[in-house]
Amino acid sequence: MRVLRQLCVLVVALCALIGAKPLYAQNKIDVVASFSILGDFVKNVGGERVSVTTLVGPNGDAHVYTPSPQDAKKISDAKLVVVNGFGFEGWLPRLVKSSGGKATIVTATNGISPRELDAHADPHAWQSVVNAKVYVGNIRDALVAADPAGADVYRVQASAYLAKLDALDSEVRTAIAGIPEAHRQVISTHDAFGYFAAAYGVAFIAPQGVSTEAEPSARDIAKIITQIKSARIPAVFLENISDPRLMRRIATETGAKIGGTLYSDSLTQENGDAPTYIDMVRHNIKALTSALTD
Repeated sequence: MRVLRQLCVLVVALCALIGAKPLYAQNKIDVVASFSILGDFVKNVGGERVSVTTLVGPNGDAHVYTPSPQDAKKISDAKLVVVNGFGFEGWLPRLVKSSGGKATIVTATNGISPRELDAHADPHAWQSVVNAKVYVGNIRDALVAADPAGADVYRVQASAYLAKLDALDSEVRTAIAGIPEAHRQVISTHDAFGYFAAAYGVAFIAPQGVSTEAEPSARDIAKIITQIKSARIPAVFLENISDPRLMRRIATETGAKIGGTLYSDSLTQENGDAPTYIDMVRHNIKALTSALTD
């Protein structure tokens, strides 16, 4: 047994010297996730059996992303491509077609009824933790189908992560219950929190629509300023993917305070406030409760 362990160490060392991957690394399932939140879900379910590449990385905006030739290569090499759906990645179908690959496309929102806004589906379904559990279930099933040998591993890891999401959902509901009902109104940059609002009872008002591509009109901004003043909405929030100047202007004109930064469509780098989905939700809840209970 000791000799066998020594041989394994020698093989790994030789692989490192010649630039080759050891056997266990070669056998990993290559998965491409369209943006960082999906990438985190895949990592939690797939663990060491998957190699995850994210197209729109930390603090990136998938609404306005421009794919590169390198992205096409990543997709052509992948076994699975995990996408949000609901029109979130409008640039992705052309990219998949141009890649010429044979990856299975996994739509993580399958089974979720979309929230309709201005005749379009709101793509930000992950903002409800209950919906996030559907994402995880779809990813688990796709990994099991792609790699049957790892089925038990994926199911165990998904169950453990789903339990964490159950606890997170309870945590959010408890935190919101501590905010006076009259204070459960906030202004955010774009309409990314509709599912959160529906699930947890906080009203979000946004000068931009569901996409950051939409430029708010002067009339829209004036209407929101009037609404803030009449409803005495206490706080406006910045977003990590958006230019803060508009929200700072609204805060100045209304006297509402800047309640901090909310993370909507993207995680942060490892050293940021929201490197994982669970961290993101907890950060947002802390920012909301701090601003709305003062």
